[in-house]
Formats: sequence, structure tokens, C-alpha cells
Amino acid sequence: MKKSLVIGTAAAAFAMVAIVSGASAQSWTDSTTVSGRMYADFSNIDNKVDGVEAAPSGTGFDIKRLYIGVDHKFNEMFSANVTTDFQYSSTISSTEVYLKKAYLQAKFSDALVVRVGATDLPWVPYVEDIYGYRYVENTLADRAKVATSADWGLHAAGKLNRNFSYAVAAVNGNGYKNPSRTKGMDFEGRLSAKFDQWNFAVGGYTGKLGQEVAGGVATPNTATRVDALAAYVGDRGRIGVEYFSANDYSATLVKSPANVDDKADGYSVFGSYRLTPTYTLFGKAEEVKPSKTLTPSKKDQYYNAGVSFAAFKGVSFAAVIKHDEVTSIGHKTTNNEVGIWTEVRY
Repeated sequence: MKKSLVIGTAAAAFAMVAIVSGASAQSWTDSTTVSGRMYADFSNIDNKVDGVEAAPSGTGFDIKRLYIGVDHKFNEMFSANVTTDFQYSSTISSTEVYLKKAYLQAKFSDALVVRVGATDLPWVPYVEDIYGYRYVENTLADRAKVATSADWGLHAAGKLNRNFSYAVAAVNGNGYKNPSRTKGMDFEGRLSAKFDQWNFAVGGYTGKLGQEVAGGVATPNTATRVDALAAYVGDRGRIGVEYFSANDYSATLVKSPANVDDKADGYSVFGSYRLTPTYTLFGKAEEVKPSKTLTPSKKDQYYNAGVSFAAFKGVSFAAVIKHDEVTSIGHKTTNNEVGIWTEVRY
């Protein structure tokens, strides 16, 4: 029902704009496109906490993400997008549908494209494009939960010249699933450069993560994050490294006393090589220290490796093994997973 309501509301909004603008049904459909993307897997998970089997161990099928997007171009300057995001929530044992994107765009030039609403943030989607295997696993900062992919606010991006581009955003700070109003805005930005097949980027974030609300709990701390990436993306192979360093990057830490701080950092090395037009080897390894001040012994080590198969345009499969190990003094959680992952695009 939620999904029908979201899609119906989006369709009604687009139709109303069409009527107001006087556009004919034919010209409206000519300027509108519908797209979709699905991430799914069939895998076996062996999860152990201090050597004892624990949830979510077992074999099963998951749809991790399902996006349905509607794009409409009003004229050469203005366009709009609505994208729904489907996922399964174990908390309520049911599926949920969110608005991943809902924005109006004004393209003044290649150097200045402005979006108002919910859309991609500067860092995570950029790294996902470089990495190339988001349907298998999140990128480093996203998996470590010190970054998210979209949020509500004012966004601007553009190409400064053939080598340099940027993206900046002033956002609510609570992610696209929670468009709540806050007393101040959070800020995220990225400056990137591309020289032939080499890509370099630096970025950052600062704000209250949507926790600074009128009449709410005090937020003496500020969440900050610094990002960096360097990668080579060639015709057949790619290799790259991502790094982040974050301070007080959680809703709990932002609201903690001023003398209670925590830090986290991590790095990821990833690569892939296309053996044939249809088969590609890929893998990545990560290490994250999620609580360097409060729990300095805690460490998260992760890797995956696999081979992908491009079945046909828009459909890819990947046979993958994953290993994730989180350790601290006296405790160890291991998660081993093997299976088939797929991405479907249209």
C-alpha cells in the first residue's frame, strides 16, 4: 500500500505540472522516462559470535534494494526526478518503501547544476561509480555507517573544466528516510579530478546528523568526516583505494557530553579485471577501526572476491565469497557468506 501511495502521488504531481504547463499527453510522455534497478542475492551465511552460531545464519534469497525512478524534462533548463527505494526491514518483519530521490533540477550550465529536494550526496554515489560493484557490497564509508548516499536539502554540482568537478550539499542530516526539520543544516562536499584514466577526490562532512531539533536533547558534539580516493579506471581493469577519518559520527555521539568523543577511520583497496567481454574478476579488502577512543581494541576486517558475468545489457550476475571479522578484547564476531549476487537495470 505504501508503495502504491508513493508511486501514485508522484504520478499525480507530474500530471498536475503537465496540465498547468499546457503540455499535451504526447509531449509529456516523450519527455518522461521510467527506470529501475534491483540488487538481489541467493546466499548462505555462517555468522558466529564468540564461536556460537547466531542470526542471520542460514540460506535464503534477499532483495537488498529495488529502485523505481521517474524522470521528466520540462525544458532545457528544468527537470525533475522521483525515485522510490524498497527494502526489507527485520525490525517490523515487513517491506518498506521510501522516497530515495525527489527533486527539481535547474541546469544553468555544465559548471552549475542545482537540485532542490532529496538526491545523491557528493561522496558515496561518486565512489560507487568508481568501484563498480555496489550490488555486491556497499562502499567503505557507507558500510562503516559514517556516510549515506542521499539526503534532503539544497545540492549543487558541476564540471569546472575537462579535469575538475565538484559537488556540495546543505542537508537536513538525517538521511533520505527521515526528512525531518532541524535547527541547522549539515554540509557535505567533494572536489574531484580526472586525468586520462586516473581519478582523485577529496571530500568532507560536518553537522549534527539531524539531531539538533527545537525542544530536543542538547547536541554538544559535531559529527565530522574527511574522505579521500585515488583510482585508475581503464578499459579492462580498475584499481583504487578509499580512506575516511570521522569524529563523533553517530546520533548518540552528537548528543553525548562534550567531554565524550570518539574517532573512527578506515581504508579500502579494491580492483577488478575483465577477462573476456562477459567475465570479470573483482575483489576488495577493508579495515575499519570504528571506535578508536572509547573502544580502541575494536577492529573490523572485511574482504570479498568473485567473478561477475554480464548476461546481457542491464543484467549481471556474480559468484562471490565474503568474510567479515569484528574483534575486540575477548570477543570476536565472524560472518562468512557465499552465493550469487545480481543486478538488474532497465
